[in-house]
Amino acid sequence: QVQLVESGGGLVQPGGSLRLSCAASGMIFSSAAMGWYRQAPGKQRELVAIITSGGRRNYADSVMGRFTISRDNAKNTVYLQMNSLKPADTAVYYCNTVLYGDVYWGQGTQVTVSS
Repeated sequence: QVQLVESGGGLVQPGGSLRLSCAASGMIFSSAAMGWYRQAPGKQRELVAIITSGGRRNYADSVMGRFTISRDNAKNTVYLQMNSLKPADTAVYYCNTVLYGDVYWGQGTQVTVSS
């Protein structure tokens, strides 16, 4: 079955950087669009970035110019490079894909931006 496993979260000071990884299995990774979402306490889950199978990228306005999504099809892994982090970026970050109408999520990784 499809499994998505995130890693790379942690505590970072404002202005710092983190790189999240999401390792996928049980799917033809190179054919799938992959997304990163986040959910802050008391808020709805929101789209952060998405990358298509062809490499096109889209970002939420709030992270444009600071975050970069990328993928390595040889490693079945999607990344989220996060720079110039702000306290407002604090959330649980989830990896996501949709295959034949079924939605798959990873378990999430906590990112905390605080001094």
